[in-house]
Parts: sequence; structure tokens; C-alpha cells
Amino acid sequence: MQLSVVLITLNSEKTLTKVLEAVSWADEIVLVDSGSTDKTLEIAQQFKAKIVHRAFDGYGSQKNFATEQASHDWILSLDDDEILTPELQKEIQSLDLQNTNFQGFKIPRSLIFLGKLLKFSGEYKRNTLRLFNRKCGNWNAEYVHESVEVKGEIGTLKNQILHDSYRDLTDFFNKFNKYTSLGAKTLAERGKTTSTFKIISRFPTTFLKIYFLKGSFLDGYAGFMWALFTAITPVVKYAKLKEMVSK
Repeated sequence: MQLSVVLITLNSEKTLTKVLEAVSWADEIVLVDSGSTDKTLEIAQQFKAKIVHRAFDGYGSQKNFATEQASHDWILSLDDDEILTPELQKEIQSLDLQNTNFQGFKIPRSLIFLGKLLKFSGEYKRNTLRLFNRKCGNWNAEYVHESVEVKGEIGTLKNQILHDSYRDLTDFFNKFNKYTSLGAKTLAERGKTTSTFKIISRFPTTFLKIYFLKGSFLDGYAGFMWALFTAITPVVKYAKLKEMVSK
């Protein structure tokens, strides 16, 4: 069974070479770009990727569109900062997708933050559905925190994706601002509201959960910063929601 690797990009030159090197064995690479001005497209061309241009209107719809551009039904959908380990590459290549009873596979994914692989913090080998038969499912239409929804039996692979997401803190906060705005927009469209108390209380409860219950303190400085920034995220998202619904 032939496999299409699909991803969406925007100014992805930092990690794209490593991402594409790790899937260069695939039958096809499809890249949907929303206006890169760096070397993203040049890198994609080096790997003979099929390049399609589309304005960004939300992560779910963008990834859905990307899946539709593929030539094959089995899809490995990756972000532009997700790198397959050599062990995972071999595991995927060994699958008999034509004769499997599964319609999708979850893959463990681990986060690299501030140059450190977080082994605690709730971010180590979290299963995420990325390999699937598009005849049985696709991405949902969420603006952010989108996920693949598949009808049928789901398997789980053993080896992991490395999520090397942030160049530095400036890059983190650029994405942070985008994600919190899209998250607030989603909540507003669903008619959600919030209160000052809920906004204030989200920080300590989220921080304590990640730092102590999930063991983020064991990841040292990077773990502390991850817990801190993750705890700030819902505060800002719901503050933006409060601002939206009050206008």
C-alpha cells in the first residue's frame, strides 16, 4: 500500500529539512504552504514534494485540504516541526497497510523544549493519531488543537515522533499569541463565556497540575518554564474570550 506524507507549512525552514529527510522514503510528499517567505519552498523542491498554495483559515481545514491533495489513501500527516526517529521510520515501513485490520495508528510524540527532551511534564510519548486511511476519516475542522477522527479500529505504534516546536522564546510567544487567539475564537463561536474568577483560578490550578502532579519539576529549568507558560495559556485564551464577548 502506497503512503503519502502530508504537511502544512509557513516559514518552516528551521526544521523542514530534518522533517523531510525522515520521510524521504515515502511514495509521495505533499506540502500545502500558506505564504512562506523564507527557504521553505526551496527545501520542499529539493525533496521533490508536491507543493500546493492555500491561504490559511484554521489548522483543521488546512490539514483537511492537504489530505485531499494526496494521491494515496494512506496518509501520514505531520506538522512542520515533527521528526520521525529512525526506529519509527522502520516501524512504519514494516507495516502491511494493505492487509491491516486497523484504519489508523496512534504514534507516541515527545516534546523538545528549550533544547531539552521533556521526559515528564505530560509531554513524553503522548499518543497522537497521525497515520490513517483517509477513506475512513480525516482531520476535524477545529481552528486549533485539531485532531484526526477515524471510523474503525485504531492501533498504536511503539516508536516516537520528536516534536521540535520552538526555535526560541520569541518563536514560542509568536505561536502562543496565534494559538490563544484561535482558541478564544473557537470558544466564542460556540457561545462560551467566562468570568474573572475562572480566568484568575486557571493559572495556579494548571501550574500545580503540570509542575507537581505530572512531574514537570523533574525536567529542570525547561520543565519549569514549560509548566509556567502552559499555565499562562488558558489565562490568556479566556481573557481574550472575555474581551471578545464584551464587545
